[in-house]
Parts: sequence; structure tokens; C-alpha cells
Amino acid sequence: MADHYYTAQPESKHKPGVVNYTYRDETLRFETDSGVFSRTEIDKGTDILLRALPETVSGDVLDMGCGYGVIGVTVGKHWKDTRITMADVNERACGLSQQNAQKNGVAAKVLVSDGYEKILGSHYDLILQNPPIRAGKVVIYQMFADAATCLKEGGQLWLVIRKQQGAPSALTYLRTLYEQAEVVEKEAGYWIICCEKPLEEHQ
Repeated sequence: MADHYYTAQPESKHKPGVVNYTYRDETLRFETDSGVFSRTEIDKGTDILLRALPETVSGDVLDMGCGYGVIGVTVGKHWKDTRITMADVNERACGLSQQNAQKNGVAAKVLVSDGYEKILGSHYDLILQNPPIRAGKVVIYQMFADAATCLKEGGQLWLVIRKQQGAPSALTYLRTLYEQAEVVEKEAGYWIICCEKPLEEHQ
């Protein structure tokens, strides 16, 4: 059975690579490999999500489904007043995230976690996610619900999802979890959604 980027222990033959990414005039370098998400280039949705972020980011930040660490490392590098946690079910991806954080001078905690399995009980000012669409709606909707229990007061969940991959229905579901769930950016078919104020029954 072929590896997916959400396979816990990829068995595909290693194909190391390097991807450079320039964000707000600063270039970062990422080691990649087979068996991880978007290994040959920075995913378009990830880039749009990062560029949609506000001018100021601080506090405890979670990159959920981090892959090889693009979101978490980029945020940690650009905003020094952040404490970065990155989590992914894929052990190979987590190893790369740890390497990429170190090589780019970012202090980060990296957790191998099946969704929020190792996260529940922790709380964040900002959760960022490019959800694993191919894992299926049940998996990603559970992630959205678990995120609601892991936000600090005033915290936000930001995510990117393509319109053709279910953004409208995802937004409808998110509005059953959060008092506020709004589309803050639309570009090239991608929707950036910001959610805050989890409804009481989901906190």
C-alpha cells in the first residue's frame, strides 16, 4: 500500500530534497523527503495562509499537521515573540520539522501526534492548519472540533482549504463550533478561514 503524507511511518525510499521559501523578505531553507506533504515545493495553500496572517503574531502557536515544518518554522522565524509547537502523525515529517527548525534558528517543540492525541489539554493563542484533505472529512472535522478545546481565551484557529475540496461545507461546520468563523482571504480557489470564540459546549 502506497504511503500517504498522513502515513504514521512512511516506508517509501528516501529522496532527500531542499526547498527555499522567501517570506516577507526573509529566505528560509527546508529539508524535504519522500513520504511527506508537498516535498518538491511549498504548497500554494500554505503560502496563501502564511501571507494572510496579521502583522503581529505572538504567544503560543500550534502548527497542526506540520509536514516538514513550513508554517511553524516560518512563523517562529518571523515573529520572535512566539513559542512554536509543531505536530504531525507522520514520524518522518516530524523529524524533518525538528531539523528545519534548528537549521533556521527556530526553537520549537515537535510532537508525533495522531491529530490532537498528544495536544489535548494544551492551549494556544493561535492554531494554524492546512488540513489533510485526503485523510477524509471525518478526520479533518474532528481536528476542527479538537482545536476548539485547545484555544486560549481570545485565541484563533486559522486554516486554508480549497473551495473545490469542501471549503463552503467546512465553513458551515465550523460555525457550529465557533461563535465567529469568517473567510478572511480568497485567492486562486483557496479560502483562508479564521475562527474564534469556541461555543461553550465545544470548549
